[in-house]
Amino acid sequence: IEKTTKVLRIAKRILMASGVILAVITNTAFAAGDPLSAINNLSTFIFSAIKAIGMILLGFGIVQIGLSLKSHDASQRANGFLTFFGGVIIAFAKEILDTIL
Repeated sequence: IEKTTKVLRIAKRILMASGVILAVITNTAFAAGDPLSAINNLSTFIFSAIKAIGMILLGFGIVQIGLSLKSHDASQRANGFLTFFGGVIIAFAKEILDTIL
């Protein structure tokens, strides 16, 4: 019992010290001057994530096409081409939207 109370006492001191340190070492965060720049940064991040997903689909489509050519499977070849072209459209979605708008 004495050992557990000693461990609990040490844990209590560590928690209190970390709480004091967190309270003392605070930093004020100021908002950016232009709120539109934050939205543009978020848009850039989202479109880069979408582009990465499109590139993954594009690569998977190429693998499917290659496997279908090896096994002479027409349905797998069709799925490979659909995945490939879907990946191209997803990867270049920002450029397509910029061209349309």
